[in-house]
Amino acid sequence: MSYEFFIALRYLRAKRKQAFVSLITFISVAGIFLGVAALIIVLAVMNGFEDDLRNKILGVNSHIVLMKYQGKMGDYRSVKEKVDRIDGVVASTPFVYGQAMVKNGDRVTGVVLRGIDAESALTVISLGKMVAGSTKDLSRTGGTKQSLPGIVIGKELSKNMGVFLSDTVDVLSPMGIATPMGMVPRIKKFVVVGIFDSGFYEYDSGLVFLSLPECQNFLNMGEDVTGIEIRVRNIYKAKDIAETIEQELGFPYWARNWMQMNKNLFSALRLEKRVMFIILSLIVVVAAFNIITALIMVVMEKTRDIAILKSMGATSKSIMKIFMLQGIIIGAIGTALGCMGGLLVAFHIEPISLFVENIFGFKILPGDVYYLSELPSKVDFGDVLVIAAVAMIICFLATIYPSWNASKLDPAEALRYE
Repeated sequence: MSYEFFIALRYLRAKRKQAFVSLITFISVAGIFLGVAALIIVLAVMNGFEDDLRNKILGVNSHIVLMKYQGKMGDYRSVKEKVDRIDGVVASTPFVYGQAMVKNGDRVTGVVLRGIDAESALTVISLGKMVAGSTKDLSRTGGTKQSLPGIVIGKELSKNMGVFLSDTVDVLSPMGIATPMGMVPRIKKFVVVGIFDSGFYEYDSGLVFLSLPECQNFLNMGEDVTGIEIRVRNIYKAKDIAETIEQELGFPYWARNWMQMNKNLFSALRLEKRVMFIILSLIVVVAAFNIITALIMVVMEKTRDIAILKSMGATSKSIMKIFMLQGIIIGAIGTALGCMGGLLVAFHIEPISLFVENIFGFKILPGDVYYLSELPSKVDFGDVLVIAAVAMIICFLATIYPSWNASKLDPAEALRYE
């Protein structure tokens, strides 16, 4: 152990003539602890939020959507065979997309219709948890209402419309039917064969699924489909695979990957994460000012000690090193405690949030307001290392001025009045 480090530790452990200096040191450690812990917790929640949101979006939606510039795709079977042969593609399924209204009694709401192939769709997308029924029943026409085709609706839509398993609903298409009396809306009855819970309020309240043939028939599309949904092995290579598909098929086909379809949402999340990092780093900066104050007061208190050390042969560099080490030790203690406290909370964020909700009687993330209903958390140890490094750099910079001031002290002046 170098004598500079030994003296720095002694100064930290020694009883202060001025208790105020010890108080400022404690406040400095507490400030760094709070700043580092807050950064780790907030970034873990934001990482979890982004990860959970991505998983739920990519559950109901595919990784790549392939469509034609003209709109409808009639040759989808041959296209699907070509797509399945491309390296990186796991599965593909045709789909039909449209808009309609669902009516039950005097309740009417607008929905997005998705026609899916019951056999291949679940290899590409996931509807989350099925509250009741099954998507496999979309293709059946049996049961108590043998003449009615099936429909799968979301949990929130089921609540809003007062519709449950085996109930019937009317689906109205905005594309009317020409009659002698003019255009009239196309209306067809469906029986609810499944209720899904994706965990995403927007999808659970406005998305319904029909079998592919029924949706084609209802929207008067014949044998055409809207496009093909594709699942890839590595979601972060979706862009490259989409470009390969476009090159393989050529014009008039075009492909969009999940990053393009949700670009604004994930860009906003990344921007918010950076801004929160900058804002919460100010807590560490404020704590660093406390380190500066504490070191300046220690230098004033240890003026005689500094003069004696210099008289015994200590260089200005060694004196500067003593006080820099003292500030760095304060920063290291605060950073270490902050990392431990932040990781402890981040790994147990869900039970802590439930405890807070039970104590204060409110919901932190109401499902009808936010995309998620639970507070997620995902610790990225790369973020933890960056936070710790930034905190230590700020603490190091805070030690430079008081340490330099101490190194410039003249021993003769310091001992003159002793």
